[in-house]
Amino acid sequence: MTQRIAVTGSSGLIGGALCRSLRARGDEVVRLVRRPPEHAEEVQWDPASRHLDPAVLDGVDAVVNLAGASIGEKRWSPEFKALLISSRTHGTTALAEAIAATGRQVHLVNGSAVGYYGDRGDEVLTEESPGGSGFLAELVRAWEGATEPARAAGAPVACVRTGIVMAPKGDAFKPLLLLTRLGLGGPLGNGRHYWPWITLPDEVRGILHVLDQRLEGPVNLTGPDPAPQREIVAEMGRQLHRPTLLPAPAFALRAVLGEMSSDILASQRALPQRLLESGFEHEHATLPDAVRWLVSDPS
Repeated sequence: MTQRIAVTGSSGLIGGALCRSLRARGDEVVRLVRRPPEHAEEVQWDPASRHLDPAVLDGVDAVVNLAGASIGEKRWSPEFKALLISSRTHGTTALAEAIAATGRQVHLVNGSAVGYYGDRGDEVLTEESPGGSGFLAELVRAWEGATEPARAAGAPVACVRTGIVMAPKGDAFKPLLLLTRLGLGGPLGNGRHYWPWITLPDEVRGILHVLDQRLEGPVNLTGPDPAPQREIVAEMGRQLHRPTLLPAPAFALRAVLGEMSSDILASQRALPQRLLESGFEHEHATLPDAVRWLVSDPS
């Protein structure tokens, strides 16, 4: 059955790929954009106002909210950290209150991140694991908490805790891929920290699965085989036939990136328990399969 899906953050890596997939399977897409509309499927909104006219959601079956300033855009000054939070919570509050005002069971699929768990070493993390500490954990708690008006009104709400998206143009893998192709790749810090990777196609398929199954609550969007960062970059080197012997010391990352380095060096061995239990099958279920897609994708 086709659906009418409203999407925020549609100009981003994940949002753009999601909209293409929704259209390809016959769903109707309503893109909420901050600029004046340029296409029939676009509707202008101002997330900073914390308000959205509920009429915008007329006929909408679900909302996928992916809007928010890019974590890796710049160093985390106090002002930028405040923007990272407000650019997520203000829009989420507006959407949640608009959904509540419709009085209908509009499914809210809200963006989130594995940063919720903080730096947890080798601990295996599922959706039942408690939250961690640090700035990203605080940001995610605030982001997920902003969905409360919709949840309180009885609407189904899912928070998709995305891992590190593996894509040639992704924030994490674009520079790693370039350095590895040049033979300059290597582990970040000691490389023992777990990266909960997921390929972009599986990220999009995971969101579609959450929509189709009308899942609620937290859902980890990660691959089933999280790996230490040094193993990921080593696999990239193997498939590109390049050495990966040049580590980036943790102290250097902290000097260059400041507090943002805590995100890169955090260890999150997160598993997609809810996805797997609800019947989801990854297209790229193993690290070699995922890296093979990454290095061969022409985009």
